Amino acid sequence: MVTTLIIIGVLAIAIVAFTNFYPSFGGDSTKEQKLAYEQSQQFKEGKFRNVLPVPEDLAFSDKLSLAYKFFTTKVPNGRPKADLVPQKIDSVNIADYSGEARMVWFGHSSFLLQIDGKNILIDPMFGAVAAPHPLLGEKRFNKEFPIAIEQLPQIDAVIFSHDHYDHLDYESVLKIKDKTNHFYTPLGVGNHLTAWGVSDAKITEMDWWQETQFGNLKFVCTPAQHFSGRGLNNAQSTLWSSWVISSKHENIFFSGDSGYADHFKEIGDKYGPFDLALMECGQYNKMWSDIHMMPEETAQAGIDVKAKKIMPIHWAGFKLALHEWTDPIKRVEAKAAELNITVISPQIGQEIIVKDSVNNYGDWWKGL
Repeated sequence: MVTTLIIIGVLAIAIVAFTNFYPSFGGDSTKEQKLAYEQSQQFKEGKFRNVLPVPEDLAFSDKLSLAYKFFTTKVPNGRPKADLVPQKIDSVNIADYSGEARMVWFGHSSFLLQIDGKNILIDPMFGAVAAPHPLLGEKRFNKEFPIAIEQLPQIDAVIFSHDHYDHLDYESVLKIKDKTNHFYTPLGVGNHLTAWGVSDAKITEMDWWQETQFGNLKFVCTPAQHFSGRGLNNAQSTLWSSWVISSKHENIFFSGDSGYADHFKEIGDKYGPFDLALMECGQYNKMWSDIHMMPEETAQAGIDVKAKKIMPIHWAGFKLALHEWTDPIKRVEAKAAELNITVISPQIGQEIIVKDSVNNYGDWWKGL
């Protein structure tokens, strides 16, 4: 009994030390910042909240049960049979690009957007696992990227949607922070960047519905229905969001992570129509459908935001749910055909012209 208690005590101390001192967990808000956050309609009783009362707080036993089910359930075709091989893009091609607005997908929810002469990264997550430590998660589906991160040109702006590990990655920030001019985040997320050595002067935190000009571009921090947290005791300590990115000629919507709710229609009414909507579609389950859309809802959300076409994201990167890895794209395409909305499905690394309305990418995932 004594030996068991000692082992439990040592493990508890190790976990506390790990979560408090390992750098990938990021930073925390100060008392002064929390007082400032009280001006936000989303911040109540010391935490950020959704418009609807979701997600529900699970009991510790429920969390353990959910974790056990996730790690012990075998999902047929849960991963590709082999690593996804991206199309390569030359560093010179990126550095010298001056054409119409285009995007390059890195898998999951990460993009390079080249628009109006600017290089913008969206949720740049280049880590091997979506976890605080490489030993705590499954490897991503693509070992290689369309371009080595070190070969990226100067980045004018980075936009983050929230602080979860599959969107905000410590090692990725270390690789890009010195070649990035400015970072844009929802409220509180900037504290992680500060903890990782990014200057406060290079960080702009925004609340829902706030707008800012970036050169000739407009960035709008818009609502999402999700949650946040990177440690054991900081749930909902930072805000989550979607984003609108507008130039004189293009209008883009990035959903971030979100359950289906009325905010999509609000965004569409206020900022639509969109030439392209990058819509979450993957890592879903009925048990957490309030914070991650089912594929059929993704298609409907595209209608709600008044998108001319949608691109499913949050798939083809990591196994974070119990569905087949190709289930998201198959189901969203079926529903989109029913709703008469165009879906594009480029391969990782394939050029995406924002205003090109034709899906000429092919079903590259079949058989993989």
